[in-house]
Amino acid sequence: MKLYMKYFSIQFKSQMQYKATFILNIFGRIVMSFATVASVLFMMVRFNEIEGFTVSQTLLCTSIVTMAFSLSEVFARGFDIFPRLLGNGEFDRILVRPRRVIFQVLASHIEFIRLGIFIQAVAVLCYAIPGSGVVWTWDKILTLFLMISCGGAVFFSLYIIYASFAFFTTEGLEFMNILTYGGREFGRYPYSIYGKRILKLLTYVVPLALIQYYPLLYLLDRVKNPFYIFTPVISLLFLIPSYAFFRIGLRRYKSTGS
Repeated sequence: MKLYMKYFSIQFKSQMQYKATFILNIFGRIVMSFATVASVLFMMVRFNEIEGFTVSQTLLCTSIVTMAFSLSEVFARGFDIFPRLLGNGEFDRILVRPRRVIFQVLASHIEFIRLGIFIQAVAVLCYAIPGSGVVWTWDKILTLFLMISCGGAVFFSLYIIYASFAFFTTEGLEFMNILTYGGREFGRYPYSIYGKRILKLLTYVVPLALIQYYPLLYLLDRVKNPFYIFTPVISLLFLIPSYAFFRIGLRRYKSTGS
């Protein structure tokens, strides 16, 4: 942890060398992210509610998924650019260092300007809370925390899978964006609106519904079963096959010779 904080400090200082540029980039992310909120509002003005979810409840859902995704973008960016590390031979240097590969890739690139998306999502959450009808008891606060933190871990797992494919293809596979960026975009609304088949896919294969839809039902008092509080924790099991797939690719890796 001490070494990671050293990486963290170094990258933060380097990105703050040009403070005006850094602040403007964060501000730009905030402004661009509001386009997502605007699309939700335009939809809700037309239909008032979707499957019984009101505007505020939908915005609550949107903000939670966006916060989870933005956390993974800040801290897992190294896996998003992983094909570049393979292509330019930089990954070979990682292999000869006496630290775990995943740790080095994770610490190699922390993109702080992505915090602009997180700030925007927090603002939307604060706006949505008063009209959402949620009574914020300790269990609801715990549910919200688990949705965001475990959601970040699930998106992180998807980035690991994206990086793992690069061992077999050298280049990243763009179809993975359907699950990363697509997961965020589809997460603007409760996943149940896309149909039962999609909901099952996002429950049993890619557990995005476990960090969004099911705990959201508990937040809104649509179900009383406290088991729904911990469905985000169950989604953490997705880290296991993601890590296993990365290890399989790592054993197969051959240097580019760069």
